[in-house]
Amino acid sequence: MRAVVQRVMQSGVRVEDTEVSRIQKGLLVLLGVEQGDTRQDAEYLADKIVNLRVFEDDEGKMNLSVKDIGGQLLVVSQFTLCGDCRKGRRPSFSSAASPETAEALYEEFCNIASNQGVPVKKGVFRAHMEVDLINDGPVTLLLDSKKIF
Repeated sequence: MRAVVQRVMQSGVRVEDTEVSRIQKGLLVLLGVEQGDTRQDAEYLADKIVNLRVFEDDEGKMNLSVKDIGGQLLVVSQFTLCGDCRKGRRPSFSSAASPETAEALYEEFCNIASNQGVPVKKGVFRAHMEVDLINDGPVTLLLDSKKIF
């Protein structure tokens, strides 16, 4: 499971010209689910992201998590994070999980994060989405659950 995490001042998702989600200060999480990912991957990434100390404390140091600041998560499914661009000019998505598996683990990730006390807003799974954000910093991190197992 892969995630691109961006610290944002605000972020939102639109589908077919309708806003479906918006957060203020928090984290935008673009989440890709790969073949072989399990609940353990979702648990690891949700816990890691909710507790990442990427917000500044009173001394200007990144010591606070989204949970600490009372922020929110906006989680957007993005299978293209599973793309392999090493060969040719067209990405291969053969390592991406099936839509059914990916949706179940996406929902599991959102539930785990929410159960840790962080409000979670979502995109629309398998929809063509427009995502807007105001990146704060900018702070952008790449996480991969497989790099720990």
